[in-house]
Amino acid sequence: MAVDAAGADIASLVLRVSVGGTLIAHGWNHAFGGGRIEGTAGWFESMGLRPGRLHALMATGTELGAGLLLILGLLTPLAAAGAVGTMAVAFVTAHLRNGFFIFRPGQGYEYVVMIILVACGIGALGGGGASLDAALNISDDLSGWTGLIITAGAGILGAALLLAVFWRPGRLAEQE
Repeated sequence: MAVDAAGADIASLVLRVSVGGTLIAHGWNHAFGGGRIEGTAGWFESMGLRPGRLHALMATGTELGAGLLLILGLLTPLAAAGAVGTMAVAFVTAHLRNGFFIFRPGQGYEYVVMIILVACGIGALGGGGASLDAALNISDDLSGWTGLIITAGAGILGAALLLAVFWRPGRLAEQE
């Protein structure tokens, strides 16, 4: 039994708002919580992402921007790619070595993997009927396999390029 268009539209809206809101909260916390951008920059430096301030600003901007675009349903697969990219970097730099479960010491990767997979699902669903993509009549061009390929491809490629150019995890230990 196929899901009707209304069901897919509702699913897209619920997923876009939940992931978009989560990304905005995450980006907001990087910028204004605890240690602010400077603290986030130091944390990124400690994981080998250099320069830390640049990465703190890029991650914060990506999370805030992609989150807003997801909530609005504008360029949905590209917005979802922002979620995939930031979470893929977090997966590799902070969580992979800690195992699957988030409650493990150092926090495992279950959270970031779930965000990545849900973001890929959003890319495949597209913005749905309650989106700016639909209002601009571009939602049919940005869903299905095309949307999934854009989301997964751009997200993973962006993360891989960032890691290849900027991630130097052993450098801090060598300097000490």
